[in-house]
Formats: sequence, structure tokens, C-alpha cells
Amino acid sequence: MKTFKIKKNSGKFENFDVNKLIRSLRRSKADEDLVQEVASNILGRIEEGMTTKKIYQMAFNMLKNSSRTTASRYKLKKSLMELGPTGFPFEKLVGKLMELDGFKTQIGVFVEGNCVSHEVDVIAERTDSHYMIECKYHSDPGRVCDVKIPLYVQSRFLDIKQHWKTQVEHAHKMHLGALFTNTRFSTDAIKYGSCVGLMLVSWDYPENGALKDRIEDAGMYPLTALSILTKNEKSQLLESGIVICEELANQPELLDHIGINKSRQKKILEDSRELCGQK
Repeated sequence: MKTFKIKKNSGKFENFDVNKLIRSLRRSKADEDLVQEVASNILGRIEEGMTTKKIYQMAFNMLKNSSRTTASRYKLKKSLMELGPTGFPFEKLVGKLMELDGFKTQIGVFVEGNCVSHEVDVIAERTDSHYMIECKYHSDPGRVCDVKIPLYVQSRFLDIKQHWKTQVEHAHKMHLGALFTNTRFSTDAIKYGSCVGLMLVSWDYPENGALKDRIEDAGMYPLTALSILTKNEKSQLLESGIVICEELANQPELLDHIGINKSRQKKILEDSRELCGQK
């Protein structure tokens, strides 16, 4: 079989790997016949120098013609990029993921350190542990968190940890720092984080417990994954504080507030409930 070089979001080129495409299609829960049909179609259309963005769009369009929710699962990575322009929706998503592990969370709070106070994206606390979490949201899939980011996060965490240890209610807890990003970490960032014990979570790291795995396992898809919503509708819902499909499914009156007719509301709510696993 002839090999083709394709252009990644980072600008680098790599050989097109149809098996990688097939794995991503299967993650969307498409049935196997559809997976093979889409992969075969793209194999017949692939060209030298084609971008991964174009390949993704071709696959997405074919999935959407078959099932909106399958297409929504497939576009998870892109939907995270659409959570902007601010980082708050991503911070809220990270908070929700931590709550699934039994944590009580606070978003965007000021925390006293030993030397200075710090604005922290997410504080997560339960009986045995206490996390300071920094969230780095990027709208550009080619952006990478390099080592400077965990270095900065770790220095802030150490100042906060020193203060936490003086408080009676926290003295017995394990204090931890964490960094979440919707893109990727550089090799040095991972090496440093592992060395100092900083929890790192990115789109595809760690191998068990990456961001994409956490979202898929929990059915906690962002509302931006809903292919039936327009860009303007997504923006209005995000501005109202709604970030994940489950919130939308539980508050259907919000669709009235942004002027969506009853016919479309029904389809939107059906897709929201299917994505988040509600019946």
C-alpha cells in the first residue's frame, strides 16, 4: 500500500496511519460497518500533504450523516477547543470531573499562601486529600504545555501547601498540586511533573486517566460537542454558565431563553441525554 505524508496541527508531517483513524472512529461508538466504511472512503481520498484537520472533517461529516451523537463523540477534542474564549468553562469541566472522584470543588478562588495569596483555578477537597489545580486551556490544538508551566504551578503549590499545613483542619490531609490541559505536555513537562509529584492530566496523558478517557468514561461531554447547536447557541449557553451536556439535559428551559423552537429543542435534548448516558 502506498504511504502518504500528512500534516499535523503542530506543522510536522507523519505517515498516514489508517489504524489510528479506525481506533478514533471506534472510540465514537460507531458500529463496525460504519467504521470500515468511513476508513475505506478516506483511504480512497487521501492525498500527499493533506492536513489532519481535513481528514478529521471528512470523517466527521460521514459520521454525522449516520448519527449526530456518534459524530459528537468523535469531535470531543475539537469541542474542548470550542470552550473559549475564556478558560472558565474548561475549569468548570475539570471541577466536575474531580467531583466524580468524591471531591468538593471550588472554581476560581483566592487562596492564602505562606508568602502571598494566589488565585487558583480549582480547589478540590475530600477527607484524605486536598488539591490545588491549575487549568491551561488552549483554543489551538497545536499548542503544547512546555516545562515552564509545571515549574510555575509547582512553585505556587509549594507556597500554598506550606500555609495549608499550618491549619488544623488540613494538617492530616495529603496536599497535592495538579495541572490539567486540553492539549498536550512536552516531554520535559512530563519529566519534571513526574519528578516533583505534580499530577499532570492532558488530552492523552497519562496512559490511564487521560482527559479524553475521563470524559468518555463519565459521559461528561461538553455542550460544544453537540453538532445540532449553532456556534451562537453554544456561546449563549456557555455565557449562561452551562458547560456539559448533562446540565443542559437537566435544565431544558435554557433553550427557551435563547429562542430555540420546540421542534429543535426536542432533538437537542435527545442528543444531550444520549451523550451523557441518560435514558
